[in-house]
Amino acid sequence: MLGMIVRFIVSAIVLLLVSYIVPGLHVAGFTGALIAAVVIAVLGYVVELAFGKTKLTRFHRGAVGFITSAVVIYLTQFIVPGSIRVNLIGALLASLVIGIVDTFVPTELR
Repeated sequence: MLGMIVRFIVSAIVLLLVSYIVPGLHVAGFTGALIAAVVIAVLGYVVELAFGKTKLTRFHRGAVGFITSAVVIYLTQFIVPGSIRVNLIGALLASLVIGIVDTFVPTELR
């Protein structure tokens, strides 16, 4: 349970940092980032459950994961209005930056 809380806090911090870098993405403070991080995680889990068993090549899995992450980030603004605002280009850029940052975050925190 504590590990999950730490993951959400780290995700919220990453989301806040990304919002300062990526144009077209605005997060309403740490609380908004924390709520958005939880929603993004839940939506990502649902998508993974729905499409997790598909057989894709390594490249396709990466490309599909990138697009899926962007769509999940974009949809989050409609689920928690006021916490996050993003346009389509901002969602794509945020997905890319979060993917890059994720490679440097230790596995224990993910």
